[in-house]
Amino acid sequence: MKQQAKGKIHERITAIPNAWYPVYLVRGEKKNLMIDAGVNLLGPRYLTLIQDILGGATKLHYLFLTHSHYDHVGSAGYLKRRIPGLKIGAHERVGGLLHKPSVLDMMNRLSANHVELLKYNAAGEDLTLKPFDIDILLKQGDELDLGGLTCRVYETPGHTKDSLTFYFPEIGVLFPGESAGVLAGETAGEMQVEFLASYRDYIDSLKLMISLKPGLICLGHGWVLGGRDAEDFLRRSLAETFRYRELIEDYLNAAGGDVETAIQDMAHAQYDVKGGIFQERISYVTNLSAQVRHIAGLTAP
Repeated sequence: MKQQAKGKIHERITAIPNAWYPVYLVRGEKKNLMIDAGVNLLGPRYLTLIQDILGGATKLHYLFLTHSHYDHVGSAGYLKRRIPGLKIGAHERVGGLLHKPSVLDMMNRLSANHVELLKYNAAGEDLTLKPFDIDILLKQGDELDLGGLTCRVYETPGHTKDSLTFYFPEIGVLFPGESAGVLAGETAGEMQVEFLASYRDYIDSLKLMISLKPGLICLGHGWVLGGRDAEDFLRRSLAETFRYRELIEDYLNAAGGDVETAIQDMAHAQYDVKGGIFQERISYVTNLSAQVRHIAGLTAP
């Protein structure tokens, strides 16, 4: 089963507001949790849908972040200011990053590229990403009881050093953020490998997720996968990660080891010519640069 990450996913899970920047509402018998905070410009839209789906914004008790990228933490500060009592949970590294002016400046520059989302801010609110505190420092082995549902926390670094994956064993649902990659292309037929911080950690994190044998995977962008598609996705992601490293090494070899040339050549061939990647080019090149430099470092004598 493969479906876009929007609307009702499970009797206890709803994805809002669109498939490319989804956040997931998980409803327990006692408490409600939102996973990720998407893009800042969607803050007012998220808030409206939270109110509609839960019957009031204050019925959202927790917001857990999978990692520190701008398109996953974007509306967290906005929602924290507008929902009394909302507790935000994330890896301990996230809190420090969100108080660095240079990090926030970069996040706001990247967010400003999403001009298509300005329509959701009809009231003209200030949605600039600003410093905010993390209330719950999450780590490997932590659990949150929502009532009938348990959110288990796994550290899955590789995409970023602060990446977390959330798993609900009662219903077999996994929320990996981008720790397992992203499906790309118009039919989601291609795998976009997402290691940025560590290739080796990314591999180990994938193996951990495979061992959980989830029946449903709610990806950080685009899609929700169930049944055999969920199992196949994780194993394919692992295989594609090995292949992707070889591809980067091919570009590095063709460029005679010149990292900048390899980045430019790969971006042109994979993004400009091949196409099918919905990520903004500036974000794609930023991520690609980190990947190529990382692999170049691993292969250096």
